[in-house]
Amino acid sequence: MTAFLSLVRRDLALSLKASGAVLPVVFFLLVATLFPFAVGPDAPLLARTGGGVLWMAALLAALLPVDRLIEPDRASGVLDQLSLRGISDEVIAMAKIAAHWLGFGPPLMLAAVPASALLRMDGAALGRLELGLAIGTPGLAALAVTTSALTAGLRGAGALAGLLMLPLSVPVLIFGAGALSESGVGALKLLAAASLLLVAGAPFATGAAIRAARE
Repeated sequence: MTAFLSLVRRDLALSLKASGAVLPVVFFLLVATLFPFAVGPDAPLLARTGGGVLWMAALLAALLPVDRLIEPDRASGVLDQLSLRGISDEVIAMAKIAAHWLGFGPPLMLAAVPASALLRMDGAALGRLELGLAIGTPGLAALAVTTSALTAGLRGAGALAGLLMLPLSVPVLIFGAGALSESGVGALKLLAAASLLLVAGAPFATGAAIRAARE
């Protein structure tokens, strides 16, 4: 547990040092700001579509630092050093997932408050959006770390990671957007199931990818 917490603190500090928490929030707010210019000032239309737009922005925000999650540690030999110290690749993966989520999940939930005002969403819709983000963003973080491990060391890894991650994140996006409606309890449960599946499976897939890259 001590090693896990140390790895989380290290990765989170590196993320914050590289403006990892700032860029996703700025991107998130830019989407919320520019979307009304694209569809016009129709308040009912903005309120009806704004939640889905913010979910898409959250997905892309999780993808922004994907090329920095695994590759720098692989290239510098940090992953090898951790392995020699007896820290399993799965524990490393869990720490990176936790650090990545802490770096973009809570900041996006805070940024959703002004973003919802820009998109004319009411308080009830904002509450459902915040609940969905709290449940779904850990799954997006897990998927981003796994994708980063799978593409580590490859040429054009950033673009390849996007092509790989975006289709896999479709269930989270669909259920997250579906949970925004007043009758979206079923979608919220499916969102929780999808996110839990991603978080539970990602450490093993990421660990296997790290070992494959090492060999």
